[in-house]
Amino acid sequence: MNRSIPLAERIRPTTLDDLIGQEHLTGKGSILRNAIENGRIPSMILWGPPGVGKTTIANIIAHNLQVPYFQLSAISSGVKEVREVIETAKEQIGSILFIDEIHRFNKGQQDALLGAVEKGIITLIGATTENPSFEVNSALLSRCQVYVLKTLDQDGLVRLLHQALEKDSFMQSLQLALQETEAMIRISGGDARKLLNLFELVANSIPASAQKLDGFTPITDTLVMQVAQNKIALYDKQGEQHYDIISAFIKSMRGSDPNGAMYWLARMIEGGEDVKFIARRMLIFASEDIGNANPNALLMANSCFDAVAKIGYPESRIILSQCVTYLASSPKSNAAVVAIMEAQKAVQQYGDQPVPLHIRNAPTKLMKDMDYGKNYQYSHLGQGNFIEQEYLPAPLVGKKFYDPGNNARENELRKFLKDRWKDKYHY
Repeated sequence: MNRSIPLAERIRPTTLDDLIGQEHLTGKGSILRNAIENGRIPSMILWGPPGVGKTTIANIIAHNLQVPYFQLSAISSGVKEVREVIETAKEQIGSILFIDEIHRFNKGQQDALLGAVEKGIITLIGATTENPSFEVNSALLSRCQVYVLKTLDQDGLVRLLHQALEKDSFMQSLQLALQETEAMIRISGGDARKLLNLFELVANSIPASAQKLDGFTPITDTLVMQVAQNKIALYDKQGEQHYDIISAFIKSMRGSDPNGAMYWLARMIEGGEDVKFIARRMLIFASEDIGNANPNALLMANSCFDAVAKIGYPESRIILSQCVTYLASSPKSNAAVVAIMEAQKAVQQYGDQPVPLHIRNAPTKLMKDMDYGKNYQYSHLGQGNFIEQEYLPAPLVGKKFYDPGNNARENELRKFLKDRWKDKYHY
């Protein structure tokens, strides 16, 4: 046994019967199990959160079908490596190509797979944590079955820990007893790989002088937390802490505290949070909490999202840091979000009001005869490119939805609107 190999890899199942979780796909009579047992599997995308068995299922398929098996990671591979595998596969009928994190392949890299998948040169198994509808191009997606994997439940995770004790000779030699498992399960957040790595970390951290119970060293929540606090960032991407920390992050930026925001950003980075999740929340924040107080904030946040989607960790932390400090240090306004909320309330209260005739579209003679577009005044013909006319349906005339915030930029907008609308909207 090579102890340098992580525990999760040492006990990786090679048969469906040993696989824990995903019974809806691999249990008796299930669609994927039937395909494997019949020796004919389609090209597929395995979609699910980290550590739920995507790579394991691919390995089990290759082991059961006994066909040539190639594995690439989209993080470190490109078109060149894909084409090399395809050329090799032409000489080895029935080859399987497993691509981990296939969502990281760009369109050109994904297109390189199309012909080989369509002709049956390779059977593709792609693994992704992202929605394949958005991250895998439609041509490739149409040639694959999509199987959705679920997060392991608590019973499954406990069974996995017991499986590690039963199947791994090193873990057996330590004579451990699983007295409590809640802390390990909470910290792992349903990620089987993370759970097993933590279990091994705890096992390796037990001092020789540790008290035994009936000859076995008990694994307790207290012991796990002591090890975890010293060795790993306590961050659960699926559970309550995930939402608490992103809440603290957003509120720190809203409160114009770049220092607090930077700490919570670091917590998410150290915990392995999806870089696009962080950037996505910052993009929303730029409109929701800054808005027209600083329109450049949205541009900055959008550029940040695009950049981190291309780069990923670890370099993306620098881009995130730049954007966070900018957003936290920007003037704040929630006027945009209040405006749309008020407008939606009006829709719900007054229903689907008809569009005033003068601002309706009139592409046909019949519509013109019905006065569609009649008396509409083209704003650019007026002084300052403005002519006062009504744009709201009758029940809402004079209703103000957007009230600019009290900051330098929006005070300029308030003056602009007041100059044009006088007292109609009470700017």
